[in-house]
Amino acid sequence: MNGAESLVKTLLAGGVDVCFANPGTSEMHFVAALDKIPGMRCVLGLFEGVVTGAADGYYRMADKPASTLLHLGPGLANGLANLHNAKKADSGIVNIVGEHATYHIEYNAPLTSDIEGLARPMSHWVRTSPDAQSVAADGAAAIQAANAVPGQIATLILPADTAWSPAETVAETQAASPPTPVSQDAVIAAAKMLRSGNKTTLMLGGRALRSCPLELVGRIVAKTGCGVLTEWSNTRFERGAGRIQINRIPYPVDKALPVMRDAGDLVLVGAREPVAFFAYPDKPSRLMPDDAHTMELADNGADIEAALEALADELEARSTPPAQIAEPRRPDIPQGPNNPATIAAVLGNRIPENAIVVDESVSTGRDFFLETAGAPPHDWLNNRGGSIGYGLPVAVGAAIACPDRKVILLQSDGSGMYTVQSLWTMARENLDITVLVFANNSYNILRGELTNVGVQNPGPRAIDMLSLDRPTLDWVSLAHGMGVEAMRADDAPTLAKAFDAGLASEGTFLIQVNM
Repeated sequence: MNGAESLVKTLLAGGVDVCFANPGTSEMHFVAALDKIPGMRCVLGLFEGVVTGAADGYYRMADKPASTLLHLGPGLANGLANLHNAKKADSGIVNIVGEHATYHIEYNAPLTSDIEGLARPMSHWVRTSPDAQSVAADGAAAIQAANAVPGQIATLILPADTAWSPAETVAETQAASPPTPVSQDAVIAAAKMLRSGNKTTLMLGGRALRSCPLELVGRIVAKTGCGVLTEWSNTRFERGAGRIQINRIPYPVDKALPVMRDAGDLVLVGAREPVAFFAYPDKPSRLMPDDAHTMELADNGADIEAALEALADELEARSTPPAQIAEPRRPDIPQGPNNPATIAAVLGNRIPENAIVVDESVSTGRDFFLETAGAPPHDWLNNRGGSIGYGLPVAVGAAIACPDRKVILLQSDGSGMYTVQSLWTMARENLDITVLVFANNSYNILRGELTNVGVQNPGPRAIDMLSLDRPTLDWVSLAHGMGVEAMRADDAPTLAKAFDAGLASEGTFLIQVNM
């Protein structure tokens, strides 16, 4: 047994049985180990951003980490944007990054780099294995770190000679530390704020948006009359008919400010004080009014469900019927061209039960929540980190984590081009994903941002920088070229029919939604 084989066996023993990979020369012994040792599902991505984004999506739905396999410093660097998104989403990932053989590093070959330095900003845990005998124990430590609550990014750097040299052991992974218990003082303080008579809102994020914690939230809302909001982007929101209906804080600052004025004081549950996505001239960064107060019941490292149970008990709300239950509702299919309102109605009409909706719709999808609230129960995943090119890879990981569930990807055209290689992986793995690409042929969000930052009457060169024409992207041809079935939809009725075809397909199906 060599070091690479001891690492693969340690990963499998520690519950890591999926590897999203884009390997190179330094990782060939790990590739050979994956081939030799049964049990690991290996998924090839044609760009490292696909690999790291898929690992993010996998953790969000499986609640356990996958591994990645990346080629040296440049391979890791190519995957950093989606590791940023994964870190913001509290996703656990075990990165395996190849390195030159230890004796080769001194020669400063073309691919030599400071891999630990590259890894640290997007990792919670970083280690380079010094020799083959250390690899198994280091791998077990990486798994333990990735499984911490909330999930963490662990990056293990594997020099080539530690992979090919003899090793003797397979390490046992120790259990990660349990979630932090919430103090009774915090529970009492939260209950006091909710009983104060002042307008108070529960601000939810993280695992507070799973169905069981949400039922407790509904009982607390019914008992106290408090408000409830979520952050704009959420890691995983279990929503739909029969679940608690909650509004998000709007993305635009001008819309968010009146919402936060009405919210009053905040009790934070897996969320932080809301801030603007960007700084804008003459607009506040902190969205709350100056006279509003916050208190934190539980952060994302805490046992959020237990915290809400304790709060419900303190408020004597456990037997109170929950408020704000979404009623089943299917909007009618509208006539006319595709636009945000008609697309929202089609989604609300067609989302199937138990679907996983991955949302990188950016500007098109800002108002999708209202029309989809009454669809059958489903999960909704957002881009927590804001680095674009998130949607396609996360859909890959979600589909592999939950092969029995339909994945629906809401993808803007500009950001989709960052990780378009994901379509090839979807086809190769025959993943059950229906992809809607909103083809407005522009970076539409940035047109609004020009105005938001104070640029008036932008000229032709500025407008040209935000346009995706000359040539216009042909997503149907792009999909066909990567083995994905695809069609166009020019209006809402056609979109509904195309959506039906995608939902009926057992593989990947792309719809170019012309707008």
